[in-house]
Order: sequence, then C-alpha cells, then structure tokens
Amino acid sequence: MTIQDIGPKPQSFDIEGATQENRNYRSVAWSGRYLQVTLMSIPVGGDIGLEMHAETDQFLRLDAGSGLAEMGPARDQLTFRREVKDGWCILVPAGTWHNVTNTGDEPMQVYTIYAPAHHAPGRIQKTAADAAADTGDEPAEWSVQPAHATADRHG
Repeated sequence: MTIQDIGPKPQSFDIEGATQENRNYRSVAWSGRYLQVTLMSIPVGGDIGLEMHAETDQFLRLDAGSGLAEMGPARDQLTFRREVKDGWCILVPAGTWHNVTNTGDEPMQVYTIYAPAHHAPGRIQKTAADAAADTGDEPAEWSVQPAHATADRHG
C-alpha cells in the first residue's frame, strides 16, 4: 500500500495496514497545518534514537513487534521505562527525552503523530542514517509552528 501525502486536505487510509507494510525507517503519510502522521519501521535491535522535541507532543503506536519505551527529563535520566508491544501506544510530552528500542525478533512497525508537524511533507527516509543526514527535513511553510521554535536535541 502506498500512501501519498496530499498536505492539509482530507485523507483516509488503512493506517494499520500501511504501518505494517511500511519498510522505511520513516515515511511521512499526512501533513496537516497542526499535526502530522508518519509510519516507521525499526529493525531488530534498532531504535528510534534518543531525542527531545522541545515544542512537539508525540503519540506513537506499535502495530507489530515489541520494544522498550524510555522517557525522562534529561538524556541521562530516563526514569520512565515500559515494555511495549503490538497495540500499545506511547505518549511523549513536549520537552521529554525519549527513545524506543526494538527488543523483539521482528521489525517494530510504528506510526507516530506529531503536533505540530515535524517533518517535510511526503518525506521518505529508508534508514535511520538517511534520516540523520537529511538536512532538508523541515515542516512545510504552511504548517503552524511555535512562534519561537526551539531546536530538537539528539542524544
């Protein structure tokens, strides 16, 4: 199933099926003015990457696989630790350091919702390394962003 990000227009698709079929580290599925949906595939032993979005709340849901969600007030204080699996969600408040590691024996299939939008519409990054090297991955100009945006931080 291929999802085309059509920007802030009405959209509908089978999110569970699309998430399970996605083989890219990140595929931006829909970009609105105030939020964004991405699909992710995290390989066995891989992780999303320790990060903190100062002004972005995030919702993640596993549609396949299992992992460890870690969150906390600082990169070296990840005091929240939960085993998560297919059907579980992870809610990350803005300003919280977080990571999700695939601890299972199959790819971890995740969709995530950012509010506000966080990535370039329609962006596809095949691997985590591709995502880290992508210097043009910015939200659309038409998306509503904080007036005084603070840069993301990565561990």
